[in-house]
Amino acid sequence: MAAPNLTSPTTITGKTARTGIGDTTLVGILTNSSGSNKVLKINSILSANTSSTGAKNVSVSINDGSNDVYIVKDVIVPQQATQIVLSKETYFYLEEGDSIKASSSSANDLSIVVGYEEIS
Repeated sequence: MAAPNLTSPTTITGKTARTGIGDTTLVGILTNSSGSNKVLKINSILSANTSSTGAKNVSVSINDGSNDVYIVKDVIVPQQATQIVLSKETYFYLEEGDSIKASSSSANDLSIVVGYEEIS
């Protein structure tokens, strides 16, 4: 694994990952593959509740290939509203081999949007 030198990157590309959370167990949202020679700067994570039947809970973790470390655990997303999970002020880097996972208290009621920069 050779993460790029952040003092002189070759390329910085703004990207957005978006998906619905179709499961009540942690599922992959965004992965920085091993050997990518990139680092992903995660600037924001939003979760939207599309359900008209009440609040739902969202959990988001960083996984290093074998362990999940939670960013948030069972945070309430109000009915038909959006919850800011992470903002640019609290950004972090997703290293090679790491991924972001999410789960919902109710399958198919929450969506996730991740704004990030791919740095190489």
